[in-house]
Amino acid sequence: MKPDPKEKFVGIQVSPISFVDEGVDQVLDTLKDRVGVNVLMLGTLSWLGLKTGRSISHKIDGWPDHGVHEPYSMKGGAYFKPDPRYYTKTMIKDFRAQDPEMGDTDILELVLPEAKKRGMKTYVELMEPFFKYAGHGSASAVEIPNLTHCLEIDCYGRTRDEPSTSNPDYRNWISSMIEDQVRNYDIDGFMWCNERNSPLDQMMQGQAPGDFSQASRREAIERGIDVEACRRAVIKMHEFIQAAHAGEEFDDGAFIEFLRVLMGNPEVLIWERFWLERNKDLDRELYGMVKWCKPTLDFGLNVWNRNHFNIFRRAQWPWVEQTMYADWVKPITYQHQSGEIWHKEFGFFQKSILRDFDPIEGAAVLSKMLGLKAAPLNKVIQAGMDPDDYVGGQCADAVRGVHGKAKVYMGIGIDAPRVREDQAICTPEIAYRSVMATYQAGGDGVVLSPNYSMMKLSNLDGVSKALTELGLKE
Repeated sequence: MKPDPKEKFVGIQVSPISFVDEGVDQVLDTLKDRVGVNVLMLGTLSWLGLKTGRSISHKIDGWPDHGVHEPYSMKGGAYFKPDPRYYTKTMIKDFRAQDPEMGDTDILELVLPEAKKRGMKTYVELMEPFFKYAGHGSASAVEIPNLTHCLEIDCYGRTRDEPSTSNPDYRNWISSMIEDQVRNYDIDGFMWCNERNSPLDQMMQGQAPGDFSQASRREAIERGIDVEACRRAVIKMHEFIQAAHAGEEFDDGAFIEFLRVLMGNPEVLIWERFWLERNKDLDRELYGMVKWCKPTLDFGLNVWNRNHFNIFRRAQWPWVEQTMYADWVKPITYQHQSGEIWHKEFGFFQKSILRDFDPIEGAAVLSKMLGLKAAPLNKVIQAGMDPDDYVGGQCADAVRGVHGKAKVYMGIGIDAPRVREDQAICTPEIAYRSVMATYQAGGDGVVLSPNYSMMKLSNLDGVSKALTELGLKE
């Protein structure tokens, strides 16, 4: 059955710099007429090149067949004009972008009128963390006065490298700049992405976990949690994982020792659960706030691919729960790039709790448990993920998981940045098959990702071909 054109949702994530580089009319006409896009996911605030810059992988991928072919001196910040009335409850007030290429441009004022003339919807796209996110082309400096007072504290009392989402100033700033855009601009919706690592994530990746800042401690105590017992427990777990990484021998092997440490220190899971709920609270609060300001505004979740690559996160983030605070979900499935991401994600386990298993055999078992149908570990980077098995499979999982309580718009990777020369590349066929797989699996739409400024028009033509065959493009 072909999708209903009246329900068409073909979105694309697009950077402010593209409209300055190519002109608003050129970008919108290309996306609408050549590709078939009818929804813009506009990055309005970030310090990450992946969200608001030009190509961050041009040294490997080359430049796309449009736009300006030179690095962008992105400093990051807000690409709209913050209204001071909304920032009285936070010390974070001075965060307007100062990129020389953008000048004093308010990207929403620039794009919204022209998009509406063409019948295109505009959603604001935001992703947390906003700063210093490895692999996302982060700005080298974040010039926000006093932001250092909002940073997390790890289990040893050291300042970590990202703001605490429990810090009132930081949390109020997030809600303030979202309310600002909801009230002051005639947007059609929000897409919110929350990509924070939990304490267990952090430990598996070799980091000392947080967040033991005063704000987080206070919230935990209010929920009846013994913070010091949890801190001592996560130190024990961190010490074990560090020993596993270092090659220390364990009498019963690394996996049994992991279970032994976990059972001997159950507060690890108490802290993990507390952190998880506070993280989800942020999503829930933003959903409710947007709906209170404008009940008809769409609110969707851009859902991290680690949620389907990691067995712990898969259990922690059930789809049906997310429908309680989202009108739709966008599972990230950047198929050509994802072989390397799966390889990296499995590597965290293989270097720690699964280090005694043959890597190829261990990855095959986890792949089957997660329903990935991934290529063997020693070939998956070069092969990438198959659009039918991966995009279609993840779409089917999401459609089944939301139980009809939310729409599913699949995040289709078009030239998602590679990190290795031998990594699989995007092609028009991959783009075509990914779109077709989405609708064959019962998906309600697609979001072309992660950024138009990095996409080749020749690959977007594969999307156009699929949309034409589906009756979604004239």
